[in-house]
Amino acid sequence: MDEKTTMGQSLRNMEDEETIDLMELARLLWAHAVQIVAAAVAAALICLLVCMFALTPKYQASINMIVNTRQDTTTTFTSDNFNSAKNLISTYAVIIKGNTVLNEVIDELDLDMTYAELYDMVDVADVDATQIMKITVTDTDAERAGEIAQTISEIVPDVLVEKVEAGSCKTVSDVSINPNKVFPQTKKYVVLAGLLGAVLVCGVLVLAHLLHDTIVDDEDIQKKLGLPVLGLIPEV
Repeated sequence: MDEKTTMGQSLRNMEDEETIDLMELARLLWAHAVQIVAAAVAAALICLLVCMFALTPKYQASINMIVNTRQDTTTTFTSDNFNSAKNLISTYAVIIKGNTVLNEVIDELDLDMTYAELYDMVDVADVDATQIMKITVTDTDAERAGEIAQTISEIVPDVLVEKVEAGSCKTVSDVSINPNKVFPQTKKYVVLAGLLGAVLVCGVLVLAHLLHDTIVDDEDIQKKLGLPVLGLIPEV
């Protein structure tokens, strides 16, 4: 038997072993299908209970403002003004989330929170790369989130005129309050928890199978030792 034939047989044997291993793993998982499903259901149920009773729901409210590069709104608007206005949004965002604006919001609404807490609740971003600036407030109280967004929009124009003399902004929409909670996303979390529970159980089963190196029956003798089974001693 030449070298090529030997190598070919070795490759075929390796492929057969890999196929057998995969089939064994498939049979292993199928044999424990009940445990896998039970783990997925248990993980999903635990996640559901945590979302319902342990996590505090959060809601969002937002308002849109248009950014101008000049205080004189009668000036002819050009593409350069448009690009400059878009670039100003990041600067305005820093000012809006600064202590000057947010501390004034806290005082005006008599909020029982610190500047740092309110800072984490406010987000400022542009809308689809336009000169529209969207101020979003996330809070455990939907109505309070709306009040905060509205108050920020009322305070911001005067502060911007004072801090950035070359620009201005004004409100172009009413406050929009989302009645649906944005956190926690219960359905998404429950599905992910169920999948994670199933994957973890499958991983434990596969790992235990791969680390199992003891001989239990005649199939293990043939597979692990490569020896033929001549006979079996029956159990008494």
